[in-house]
Amino acid sequence: MSFISLFCHSLGFVRRIECVKNTCFKVFFAVMCVSTLVMGSPGVFSPENPYSIPSRHYDVSVRLDVPLALGIALTSALGVYQYYGMERLEANDLKNKSDFFPWDRPFVGHYNDWATTVSHYSAVLAVAPFALAGYSWFKGDADAHDFGAYSIMLVEAFLLQNALNQIVRSSQLWPRPYVYSKSGKGAEKAGDARGEAYGSFYSGHASAAFTVAVFTGEWFSEIYPNSRYKSIVWASSFALAAGVGALRVVAGKHYPTDVVVGSLVGAGVSLGIIKIHEICKKNISFWVIPNNFGAIFYF
Repeated sequence: MSFISLFCHSLGFVRRIECVKNTCFKVFFAVMCVSTLVMGSPGVFSPENPYSIPSRHYDVSVRLDVPLALGIALTSALGVYQYYGMERLEANDLKNKSDFFPWDRPFVGHYNDWATTVSHYSAVLAVAPFALAGYSWFKGDADAHDFGAYSIMLVEAFLLQNALNQIVRSSQLWPRPYVYSKSGKGAEKAGDARGEAYGSFYSGHASAAFTVAVFTGEWFSEIYPNSRYKSIVWASSFALAAGVGALRVVAGKHYPTDVVVGSLVGAGVSLGIIKIHEICKKNISFWVIPNNFGAIFYF
């Protein structure tokens, strides 16, 4: 190997390491920001008994969330390292159309530009759980502690599903549909495709969309358990998430199999994060009142 080749290879490795470091920093920064919101926000307390600890809809604990955050950060670092290490495949190494599942074959070689653009803009739906939780907090139906704990859980679920997606996609089970395009914009995109285009399974957009859907429905059901709109919120959340998945198929970015599996992973990770916090609920409670603050630990 020549000196120039060795230098370029080393430079590429350093850039990948720097990317991993930056991602780890962002992960820790996001989690710590939301944690500060939870621990520093005043809780709701009874005027008759200012030292009473209010019942909480959501709780976080040092014993659970610190190891969980560290595990998610390490998983994210591994995912980013493998994802950005993906390389283009030669035409001879691509799967044959006959090797795809029968329900995926009609989409091999498909590409749609407008659906690609719309599916990217669907990321704005990620604000829905925060907007709903913020509205409940503003209306007094929930307090800052609930909003903060819920935010931490949502961030954990979102980062974990994203990390798992990057790890699985880096295995490059099969390329995106448009990679097989022979003409038009699809062929242009295929010619400019990076290594990530050769790992279509599974859909990160679908996984993220169903993470948002589960947390939106979960918050509404928890805060407004007797509301007649509960079913409507759940149905509309899942309908929008399914719409995002459908757009990814129409765009030629994913196959139906990618979207279905991504949906299940996103929903499963979200329900898992919620359930594990229910099991470990109220290990630690904080309160802040005028001229007094403190914490109670449950053993």
